[in-house]
Amino acid sequence: MRDDIVLEDTTLRDGEQAPGVAFSEDTKVQIFDALVDSGVKWIEAGIPAMGGQDVAAIKRMLERRDEVNLIGWNRGVLDDVKYTVSLGFKAVHIGLPTSNVHLKNSVRKDRTWLLATAKDMVKYAKDQGCFVSISAEDIGRTEIGFLQEYAAAVHEAGADRLRLSDTIGILDPAGYAERVRAVVETSDIDPQMHCHNDFGLAVANTLAGLAAGGRYFHVTVNSVGERAGMPDFAQMVLALKQFHGVDLGVDLTKLKEVSRIVAEACNQDVAPWQPVVGANVFAHESGIHTNGMLRDSSTFEPFPPELVGGERLLVVGKHSGRAMIRHLLEEEGISVDDSLIDECLVEVRELAIRNRSTVSTPDLVDLYKRISASASVGV
Repeated sequence: MRDDIVLEDTTLRDGEQAPGVAFSEDTKVQIFDALVDSGVKWIEAGIPAMGGQDVAAIKRMLERRDEVNLIGWNRGVLDDVKYTVSLGFKAVHIGLPTSNVHLKNSVRKDRTWLLATAKDMVKYAKDQGCFVSISAEDIGRTEIGFLQEYAAAVHEAGADRLRLSDTIGILDPAGYAERVRAVVETSDIDPQMHCHNDFGLAVANTLAGLAAGGRYFHVTVNSVGERAGMPDFAQMVLALKQFHGVDLGVDLTKLKEVSRIVAEACNQDVAPWQPVVGANVFAHESGIHTNGMLRDSSTFEPFPPELVGGERLLVVGKHSGRAMIRHLLEEEGISVDDSLIDECLVEVRELAIRNRSTVSTPDLVDLYKRISASASVGV
């Protein structure tokens, strides 16, 4: 991979386009501040053309423009770009499709119009002194030959970056990497990975694109976004660090807090098995797992919880074993009678099934004391 890879968060733009998600001005700024404070250096701030609270939030974000590179997203409409520049943005993105499906059925234009429009808009933005990013939308249904022609055309016009958007998430890692490689081999423009998660491959596709020569890539917090969402912020940061030794300057201990803020803003809980930030990521119940964890925490954890601001939990439930029950009881100061562990284990499993949950430590203690008392009476 390149040594100048750049993460750009688009929670405030593509993320908010998730159905039912609507951030207020204050919420947008809260998310923005959390991202900047965690070390994110590139953020797509939103769509200025929407006006209203979006613009009010953007103006407040621009107050921190010396700390972060803020990108304003625009349709392929010159007036949109002019308005974004007037707000004080020094970086703009221009959204344009390259597949015949989108050209015909979305914008109802042809390739001649696309190439001319892209060049004109790039030239205007560059004349204003802006960093210019431009899309090739729906690359999964764009012929590679035309994608290369388009990349060359926008680069010649002055574009700094080409966003390779797998708009409906139909590519696999090999297919996405093929398109990135095709651009890199025929143009000096920096590619940006923009992968949707319709087949659960957004993170894998992004990693494949970066390995094929991409430089920039998009993420959203908690994978929020259109349909099945985008590559997850925490997953991408950690995957690049653990697998490729790429340090993006993000404070890993703040990943859970950023996740919590966005989850509350979306009025959605984070799934307990959400990688990196989910409540179950460092929770262990299975007898084999907890037995190993009691001896060596690396046996069933790929990275320690403190790395990402998490906390390890050893819990009792249907799949727990004797060692875990004994361990928790002894931690509560109870001298455990080994002859009672099997009966305790049976009742723990029944209670977990009835409650469809784990068994709390106080409930475990009460259960053991009841069994112990019953055994004493029987004696």
